[in-house]
Amino acid sequence: MVRSSSIFSQLLSLIPRMDFHRVVGAHGAEKGAKGLSSWAHFVSMLFCQLAQAKSLREISDGLRCCLGKLIHLNVRKAPPKSTLSYANAHRPWRMFEDLFHVVLGRAARYAPKKKFRFKNKLLSLDSTTIDLCLSLFPWARFRRTKGAVKLHLLLDHDGYLPTFALITEGKKHDVKAAHLLSLAADSVVVMDRGYNDYDLFAKWDRQGVWFVTRMKDNAQYEVAEVREVPKNRNILSDEIIRWTGFYAKKRCPTPLRRVAVWDELQQREIVLLTNHLKFGATTIGAIYKDRWQIELFFKAIKQNLKIKTFVGTTENALKIQIWTALIAMLLMKMLQFRSRRGWSLSNLVAMVRWNLFTYRDLWDWLDDPFETPPLAPGAEQLTLKLPGLGQHAQFNMDNLIPRLLQSVQKRQ
Repeated sequence: MVRSSSIFSQLLSLIPRMDFHRVVGAHGAEKGAKGLSSWAHFVSMLFCQLAQAKSLREISDGLRCCLGKLIHLNVRKAPPKSTLSYANAHRPWRMFEDLFHVVLGRAARYAPKKKFRFKNKLLSLDSTTIDLCLSLFPWARFRRTKGAVKLHLLLDHDGYLPTFALITEGKKHDVKAAHLLSLAADSVVVMDRGYNDYDLFAKWDRQGVWFVTRMKDNAQYEVAEVREVPKNRNILSDEIIRWTGFYAKKRCPTPLRRVAVWDELQQREIVLLTNHLKFGATTIGAIYKDRWQIELFFKAIKQNLKIKTFVGTTENALKIQIWTALIAMLLMKMLQFRSRRGWSLSNLVAMVRWNLFTYRDLWDWLDDPFETPPLAPGAEQLTLKLPGLGQHAQFNMDNLIPRLLQSVQKRQ
């Protein structure tokens, strides 16, 4: 006997339903629902991500094929594509953003700690551009013949989970998005040199936030102190500097630290800039090297989920799809944390896609996905007690009506 629901149903159970309904109520998302509840809408868009559906028709038909199994998802019927299109255009995307933070709170409980020994929270900040067809997305004009949006992301190195996301037009500069962040004191944020901004450096220094970034080649500075370089390491120099440029000196008067690191793989020098004066120079270099994890995150979400092609052309529909992709990534991360098998993220997403409606216990399946699955639950025989037949008897649909007629004739 099958005692488990489908893998998809058990994935959805990782999302607290009380918190989901609280988010729905806070945004009035049921207003003008047109027969499609917020939960059914979310299930449909999550199915789009995990099954890699390419259109609204594929979402609708894919769910309709599994109609007998939707009861476990708390969905009555597969939504028509026109209803789903209306919901994507009108249901507030901020509901999905708040739901992302609900799932993030749960995923953070299972996240492993970062590999560095210091207690400071380590974060990576970066953005990726998502190209769009300008004729289909005229509101996302990026260049004369090209459209685009930007996904700005803050990645927590405890489990490499996204903790902040912002979707903007493609023209928005990365520094403007960085100014919107509210970072806790003593946290360490690492970024590339696209975020070089003297006002931002001074702001974070006043707030007690540490940063590590690449230094611009044309920066004007003077050396205030030369520090000893550790032996047998890839550190070329370690200096305390002050800006000499007019605007730099005015906007960021505090001394900063310049660390030159030799990249053995690419045979080049990388010059880092930080306001943390106590970490070892080797630690500063290792922190910047770990920034590559946010690039791997962008690569994973673009290759394994649906954020490069979209099932709706409105701004609201696009943001719903991106936020749902981030939620799906958090769910996959939770499975990865709790599995003993050591899944790579791409293999895990593929296996989940192939087994969405497989009836196995989710946690047993994670550790042994290739065990022979049980048969899917079928229609059970009903046990009826009819007058004149004495004991309980089982009937199937073929002989139920003749037996009922026979019973009525006996009573007459």
